[in-house]
This record gives sequence, structure tokens and C-alpha cells, in this order.
Amino acid sequence: MSQENYLIKSNASAKNRKPLQDKVAIVTGSTYGIGFAIARRLAQDGAHVLLCSRKTENVDKAVQQLKEEGLSISGIPCHVGNEKDREKLVAMALVTYGKIDILICNAAVNPFVGPLFETTEEVWKKVFHVNVISTFLLIKLAVPHIQKQGSGSIIICSSVAGYLPQPYIGPYSIAKTSVHGLTNMLAQALRFMNIRVNSLVLGLINTSFSKVILKTPEIESKLIPLGIHRLGEPEECAGIASFLCSEDASYINGENIGVTGGMLGRL
Repeated sequence: MSQENYLIKSNASAKNRKPLQDKVAIVTGSTYGIGFAIARRLAQDGAHVLLCSRKTENVDKAVQQLKEEGLSISGIPCHVGNEKDREKLVAMALVTYGKIDILICNAAVNPFVGPLFETTEEVWKKVFHVNVISTFLLIKLAVPHIQKQGSGSIIICSSVAGYLPQPYIGPYSIAKTSVHGLTNMLAQALRFMNIRVNSLVLGLINTSFSKVILKTPEIESKLIPLGIHRLGEPEECAGIASFLCSEDASYINGENIGVTGGMLGRL
């Protein structure tokens, strides 16, 4: 083969290669909504994706749907707040695919909507345990395996509520502020391993959670003046997640990136 033909063939092969070709990704909280959209997009962009959520029937349904689309998907029930479940999640990724390149921490809870001073100790403990502490512990568990690949990407799904505190979702709002700090801390701790950590600061996305929020007058009255003209769609979060996991984002690290439709503006 001539050098010219070799270069043409090589360029064609590179052009056809997907941005996440043969990467292995874990996506938590991914059987519906934002997590599902991210899992689908990563797989469309060439990744092998392990999705999870707490209910077996939801996992089975999501896996079947995405497999019918011709995507490389597997799934496992997992409550990220449970240590054994986190261990099983990481172990399944290694058994099924042999490695981990990408971790998307999307699973979160918000068990309370109401006045701040009606929150209980149990609510605070649950919100911080799942949204912050368990997120860190899952990342800690996955990092040694991502490090073996020489590079990797971690994304934590956060919320605009972490920047625009809402007393009627007080514990959740403060937990998401903590996630922004966690993102920056992890980025500094892992940058010498060539593992990037970023967060998606999500606005009002068309999910069941946002619909509950908009039905709460005390929250709606503060959010509408911010210029919300429509809800975002889960798929509008998925593209930026895939980009952040790709080589095109190789110099983006420690960022809390707003996907808010204009709710969040910073100088």
C-alpha cells in the first residue's frame, strides 16, 4: 500500500471513530430522566455503559430499551447509599468490561419540600449521605481502576439550586453547594493522575423532580422572574456530558458547568 493510500485509509478510520469508542462508563441513577439520557448518549458515542438504579424492574426495562437501539448496555440494581451496592456496581463493570474509564454520578435524593425550619435531622442525614458522602465514596472506589487506564473522566450532576439557594429545598440546595466544592477538591486531588472531574449545574429540566418544584408556589415565585421560558430536556444535558468525557474536553477540569437555559450567569 502506498503512503498516500495508507494516509487516506488512516484518516477515514479516524473520521469514523466515535468520540468515546470502547470507553467503559458507569452512570448512576440512570434508568429514566437525565441519567438515562446520558447513558444513551455515551453509548451512542461509542462507550460500553453500565447503568443502575435502585429497582430491578427499572434497570431491566432501561437495559432492554437501549439494547433494542443497538447500544452496548448492561445494568445492575444499586442504591448508591449502600456500601455493598457500590462495591457490586464497580465489580460488575470490571467483570463485564474489564475496566472503567468514565464515572457519571447522577443519583440523588430530595425527600423534603417545605419550610426550612420544618426539616428534620433524618432529612439532612439522608440528603447529605446520598448526594455528597456516597458520591465521594463511589468515586473513591472507582478511582484506582480509572487510574489504571492512564486517564479518565468523572462527572457529578449538580443543580442550580447550589448557586441560587431555595429554602423550600434547603438541605438539597446546600448539598448541591457542597457538590460544587467537592468537584473542585477532587479535580485538584486527581489531576496528577490525569483524571478530570467536572460537574453539570443543571437548571429546571423536564423531570418529575422539576415538576414538583414548579408546583411549590414559594419556589415558583422566585424562579419565574429569572427568565425561565421553558424546561430543559434531559437530552440537552446528555451532549455536554459526553463532550466532557471526550478528548475534546481534555483541558477542562474542576469546572461547575451551568446547563440552565440562562438561569445562571456569572462573570
